[in-house]
Amino acid sequence: MASTTPSDHDDDHHTFSSIGKAGKSSGEIEGMDVRLLNNYHQPEKYSVLAAILPFLFPAFGGLLYGYDIGATSSATINIKSPTFSGISWYDLSSVQVGLITSGSLYGALIGSLLAFNVADFLGRRRELMVSAASYIIGAVITTLAPGFAIMVVGRFIYGIGIGLAMHAAPMYIAETAASQIRGRLISLKEFFIVMGMVLGYVVGSLLVELYSGWRYMYATAIPFAVVMGIGMWWLPASPRWILLRAIQGKGDMQELREHAIYCLRRLRGETIDNNSATQEVEDILAELSYISEEGEATLGEMFQGKCLKALIIGAGLVLFQQITGQPSVLYYAASIFQTAGFSAASDATRASIFLGLLKLVMTGVAVLVVDKLGRRPLLLGGVSGIAIALFLMGSFYSYLSGVPAVAVVALLVYVGCYQISFGPIGWLMISEIFPLRLRGRGLSIAVLVNFGANALVAFAFSPLQTLLGAGPLFFIFGGIAVASLVFIFFIVPETKGLTLEEIEAKLL
Repeated sequence: MASTTPSDHDDDHHTFSSIGKAGKSSGEIEGMDVRLLNNYHQPEKYSVLAAILPFLFPAFGGLLYGYDIGATSSATINIKSPTFSGISWYDLSSVQVGLITSGSLYGALIGSLLAFNVADFLGRRRELMVSAASYIIGAVITTLAPGFAIMVVGRFIYGIGIGLAMHAAPMYIAETAASQIRGRLISLKEFFIVMGMVLGYVVGSLLVELYSGWRYMYATAIPFAVVMGIGMWWLPASPRWILLRAIQGKGDMQELREHAIYCLRRLRGETIDNNSATQEVEDILAELSYISEEGEATLGEMFQGKCLKALIIGAGLVLFQQITGQPSVLYYAASIFQTAGFSAASDATRASIFLGLLKLVMTGVAVLVVDKLGRRPLLLGGVSGIAIALFLMGSFYSYLSGVPAVAVVALLVYVGCYQISFGPIGWLMISEIFPLRLRGRGLSIAVLVNFGANALVAFAFSPLQTLLGAGPLFFIFGGIAVASLVFIFFIVPETKGLTLEEIEAKLL
């Protein structure tokens, strides 16, 4: 490929003619639209073994998010105990307990806002390194907290790590994985979130009656965060992020191109030789140029054209993911088991572990089939089950209180269907759907919507339950689930088997 001169950067802004493959004719250049729009591309070479670590270390960010949810449910019990808390300020008000529980959520909201401005500057890899540092600092402060205020600060810093991780991890995995396994790997990240929740529940149940057990619960997160940080330092940067900087003139084109080839070979393993890596990098460069990725992303562009369409799809999915009542249904889990007379009903932690294991199994099912069946079938089938389960829950609390089996079946159907649809597919779609130069900012808005809607549902649930009653509230959630089905059917496209560049050219 011919090297570029300074005038190339100033005059052409790396248009296709300045970055196209050496020796390619204008006819081949004009054929790019045919290749992209007709889903024509060479299968990407990859090694399953080489794909493990580029997935695993970012996925630890999700595991630490899930672990926080699980561990905090037991930590708040231990910290209020005059016998086991090991502190003098154990007599916490409901507001203070709420701040401990939701402190990480507030931090995640701030982390999402920070990601909007720093994501494309730092890159996916360094953003995950900052996330790991936030996890470590937050967990250390929380573990050693001498008082309530310091503990909340620690929870907030930990939450910033969550916001950054949930923003950067799906991007890094999506941009580094071969298209044949991209859906499976990003869905597997949701599996790690659920696995973290189960781990948190298990650790919490073991330490809940230990002196100062809450400190050990939060300290358990530290080694995982350290491994994540070291792993992300060792992994290469995303080749697509490097190439985006190249075509935007943020470095020497030839050097960045060669660095992208080096990173791609490290990520894909021994199955890809230098020629294949060079070909794939030049194909990506050509495709990025064809779909006009040269310019710097602006805030206004987020709400125009193809990015507005991507924003509607991505933010809409994660909004419906939360406002179909997922936090509220899980809130009722222990009481439903109690009503049904199960022996584990007296122990909310064991009920949580059982549900966590169900979530784990169903997420595993989604991981296995997402790249075979596609995204839309899982969303349409899973959300249909969610709607049925919510109407059954509403019926139980309104008319069928004498038939507790209805509530148990509805709960299990809801959890299972959520984990094959909104749970993994929501995160998968937002990592795929945004154009590359707008992906950092677009994903940060989607993550912000996710955590904001989560907070809204969590805080609005109790007042709405008091005002309307549980039955009508679940009927409302069921109606929202039906609306989300309409949204998915008419708005959400199928991205199975497409490269990220083909998704942008063909679907947006």
